[in-house]
Amino acid sequence: MTRIRRTAATAVIALLLPLPVAAAGTAFAAAPETSAATPSTAPAGSSVQLQLPRPTGPHAVGRSTLHLVDEHRQDPWVPAAGPRQLMVSMYYPARPHSGEPAPYMTTEEARLFLAMEDIPDSAVPARELVDTRTYAYDNARPEQGKYPLVVLSPGFKLPRATLTGLAVDLASRGYVVALVDHTYEDSGTTFPDGQTLGCELCTHPTNDPAAIESSRAEDVSFVLDQLVGRHPAWPYAHMIDPKRIGMAGHSIGGAAAVPTMVADQRVRAGIDLDGSIDTSIPPTGLNGRPFLLLGNPVNHDVGGDEHSWSVAWPQLDGWKRWLTIAGTTHVSFTDVPLLATEAGIPGANGSISALRALEITHTYVAAFFDQQLKGTPQPLLDGPSQTYPEVDFQHP
Repeated sequence: MTRIRRTAATAVIALLLPLPVAAAGTAFAAAPETSAATPSTAPAGSSVQLQLPRPTGPHAVGRSTLHLVDEHRQDPWVPAAGPRQLMVSMYYPARPHSGEPAPYMTTEEARLFLAMEDIPDSAVPARELVDTRTYAYDNARPEQGKYPLVVLSPGFKLPRATLTGLAVDLASRGYVVALVDHTYEDSGTTFPDGQTLGCELCTHPTNDPAAIESSRAEDVSFVLDQLVGRHPAWPYAHMIDPKRIGMAGHSIGGAAAVPTMVADQRVRAGIDLDGSIDTSIPPTGLNGRPFLLLGNPVNHDVGGDEHSWSVAWPQLDGWKRWLTIAGTTHVSFTDVPLLATEAGIPGANGSISALRALEITHTYVAAFFDQQLKGTPQPLLDGPSQTYPEVDFQHP
């Protein structure tokens, strides 16, 4: 319960409070046109082109959207709604110069998200958020080949779009990415019929985090059934190598990687981005599968106030690392602070810039999956780096 409150509260604080701001970090990639390496900023209320960091891999990125219905499972939060329904954004290596620019989210999703953050339309119009440049292209033609699959799960109250930057960067590096919205747990999810369902759980302060993590594990397993099962729901499912599947998530979405891996052996590697783990790991651990803990030092330094990683650590029985990034906040691992900075909303950064925090996050997430799913050794994960001195290797 503590972590759920922290997730929502910190997202608002990171956007609105005057925190210290450091100089911007190094560019993600050099580019001849304006990129998020030098993010556009403007006074709140003025028009500006918001944009995510330019992806760092060699592939163009396509996106398609899936509406999945689990006929064998009633919605756990609103049983009267009938079967569990999920919206999933699929990002994949694509052929260049195909498809149309993918919007960041729908207009109603943007309106509800900004309202949840108490940001008036006069400060950031919903249309401005919708038109954020994502560097992904709807219905682009896929590249040939088979690629590892990474499932991404967002934080509580945060729509799946807030992990778009990470999804696009992974796809550019040669991954298929399934970015999942967990219905009724975020500010708003738009379905193909035009209906946008809001956050039913946001008004229930007695929510059990472990129950939410368990429900998300069921969501992810169902998504995997639809992607790598006998009758795939995604037209490009042939791109997925079913033997190379990983999962990462932010906050409760990262914590949900644990019960997902406990219940579903198809997930070969997991990452928790700053999420307290409320699910017990069985004595058998994760059957030797690798896991990365990546968080902010206020919450997750060894010996700090939040103890769930210390409890989980001995039960993680495979390759593992516990890393913290100095100068980050809880929401630094998402797109939110960068877009707030570009929109001219002060107080979005920790003591390092939002761009630098995303650069480090994307780099270490990709390094982990490159090593664990592609078999490419990553010296970056062996110890401290002069390139990324903000990253501390914790030793419980």
